[in-house]
Amino acid sequence: MIKIAFMGAGSTIFARNVLGDCMCTPALSDSEIALYDIDAKRLEESFVILNAINKNINNGRAKLTTYLGAENRKAALKDADFVVNAIQVGGYEPSTVIDFEIPKKYGLRQTIADTLGIGGIMRALRTIPVLKEFAQDMEEVCPDALFLNYTNPMAMLTGYMQRYTKIRTVGLCHSVQKCTGELLRLLDMEDKLEGVEEKIAGINHMAWLLEIKDRDGKDLYPEIRERAKKKNQEPHKDMIRLEYVNNLGYFCTESSEHNAEYNPFYIKSRYPELIEKYQIPLDEYPRRCIEQIKGWEEEKDSILADGKVTHERSLEYASYIMEAVVTGQPYKIGGNVLNTGLIDNLPSDACVEVPCLVDKSGVTPCHIGKLPLQLAAMNQTNINVQLLTIEAAVTGDRNYIYQAAMMDPHTAAELSIDDIKAMVDEMIEAHGDYMAQFRK
Repeated sequence: MIKIAFMGAGSTIFARNVLGDCMCTPALSDSEIALYDIDAKRLEESFVILNAINKNINNGRAKLTTYLGAENRKAALKDADFVVNAIQVGGYEPSTVIDFEIPKKYGLRQTIADTLGIGGIMRALRTIPVLKEFAQDMEEVCPDALFLNYTNPMAMLTGYMQRYTKIRTVGLCHSVQKCTGELLRLLDMEDKLEGVEEKIAGINHMAWLLEIKDRDGKDLYPEIRERAKKKNQEPHKDMIRLEYVNNLGYFCTESSEHNAEYNPFYIKSRYPELIEKYQIPLDEYPRRCIEQIKGWEEEKDSILADGKVTHERSLEYASYIMEAVVTGQPYKIGGNVLNTGLIDNLPSDACVEVPCLVDKSGVTPCHIGKLPLQLAAMNQTNINVQLLTIEAAVTGDRNYIYQAAMMDPHTAAELSIDDIKAMVDEMIEAHGDYMAQFRK
């Protein structure tokens, strides 16, 4: 029997998508599913809902068990074939609030703060110690398991696992499979979607649509570039990615609200008019958290009351990867992997996002070659922060945190070095025990 361990099962909506997908997949439908979390209430809610899905769409074939707290973590992981990671260390309160409110005092505004910037740095530093414990347990009780990381900051966490543990790891994000469709719909080119061919590579949340061709092999970029210029003459919610097309020549995988804070160009206190011009939603992630918490409470009550919950297989990669490994039927993904000569003009210790083939042997990434120079340069500004943050987590040296923040494009464009250090110090203290190794 296949065993799937889901770490952070209290993330009920995401657990429902990934594990519901598994229950929809014949090769995985009778798996043993271990649900692990440190929050008893949320773990129980997830169990009730997933159990209802199992009965409603899977005739109860999957075996669901729950494991609460660190003392039961090894039992959850024991003999697992696949481990899905969806933890959020510190949650919305207090950690996400801290990641936004303290930088705001220094004049540093953010939109999402889960991937780069000071918010992404802090999120990585409080998460990597937990992943280290996961890896130690896995090396003992399921050393051959495939670790599927969904937690952000993707490149930092996945890169840590790949460089500093023995666990087979791939990072997964749904921005790759959504990228081309979002672009063509944005530019009123939906008629080109069927049979479209694409090539995407770079880093997580800043991977590039390098090639896009229609079913007849015609390059669609000339038309895309022409339409992008016209589209951005009027305000809309995805302007920054089209600005990338206009200024760098290529479209990017992740949304404009994310990419607004990955560079020094758009969120600038000296030019506040840019926020309105480019429709940048400052403090977007806290706003989403509040709405999601409220919406989930309403949906949860309805589901728990009548148990009428069903599921259809989504586009999330996890179940397709597991199916390919179990059956040997190849499947192509966009995966986050160590740059073992895959992208020639990015560092070898970077975590990159490239096409990968999955089969019984696991995840095999594809060689891309060189990115266009301007795209590699953009990626490198983000990789600098990622590598320094990982170094901070591994060494416990606070200086690497300062340097990661100093190298962050948006932070450096807004704050002095003295203010960066003061902000980092204040955030370390505010995060308390999550930053224990830096508070000695």
